[in-house]
This record gives sequence, C-alpha cells and structure tokens, in this order.
Amino acid sequence: MKNNFQLPDTIQAIVFDFDGVFTDNTVLIHEDGRESVFCNRSDGLGISLLKKTGLHLLVLSTEENTVVEKRCEKLGIPCIHGINNKKKSLETWLKKHEVDPDNVVYIGNDINDIDCIKFVGCGVAVSDAHEDIKKLSKIILTKRGGHGAVRELCELVLSRL
Repeated sequence: MKNNFQLPDTIQAIVFDFDGVFTDNTVLIHEDGRESVFCNRSDGLGISLLKKTGLHLLVLSTEENTVVEKRCEKLGIPCIHGINNKKKSLETWLKKHEVDPDNVVYIGNDINDIDCIKFVGCGVAVSDAHEDIKKLSKIILTKRGGHGAVRELCELVLSRL
C-alpha cells in the first residue's frame, strides 16, 4: 500500500466509484440483455461498519445500469449514477451536505475518476487501477476492485477515526 498516512486529518465523506471498485469491471450479459456484476460481500460488511461512524458515504458512477442502484439500496448508501460529469455531480453533492472537498476520500479506478481524485483531499486507487489514477492517488490499495478493495479502505479509515 502506498503511504497510508495520507488520509486527511479530518474525514467528512467517502465517495466510491462503482465499476472497478465494488466490482472487478466484469459484466455478465444475459440472453435477454440484462447485465449482472459480482460484488464482494466483505466490502458490504466494511460499508456497514463505516455507516456507524456517521461519515457521509456516496457511490458516484457514470454507469446507467440499475445494478448500481440495487447494490447501493442493499448496502443502504446513496448513489448518483448515470451521469456524464462526475466532478460536477460531486461538487453539487458536497455543497448540499456542507462537506469540504479537502475532507473527502475518493476511491476510483479509471480515467473518468481523474477530475474527482484531483478535486478531493485524498484520492485512493484500487491495486489494478489505471496507471494515471495510481499516479494521482495518495493511497494505492493492495486489493483489486471487486476483490476486497472497498473493505481495505473501510478498515484503513476506521483505524484512523
């Protein structure tokens, strides 16, 4: 893991990309066109522990598929999905919740996360993230997306609270 002391001193929110973070970026397409993804249950337990802290949590995804919404409903966390401009959506959400961007941890995996990672206090990359994301991130996790990366971040944050 790249320097785990790069978390902000104050953390108000954690924002998660979905595909490539909660999933391994694989999509299963059924004959009728429905899509399915695999998520890691240990990530869900990590989210449930974080929810108890009172931190703001959000999933922010460009993906339009309802699988994002359904997974977030099950986890009990809000999501904004099917958007084109992630940074603009993030800015709006942070203002609404009166959260300072410097106190935000954002975890992503691909180039559509670059603007958000640059905007927040702490960018985090899953271990199999695009190289540009890794270069910009303060923390690179040891776990891959969909294979416990969310849980790893949850435990890191919980250890610092």
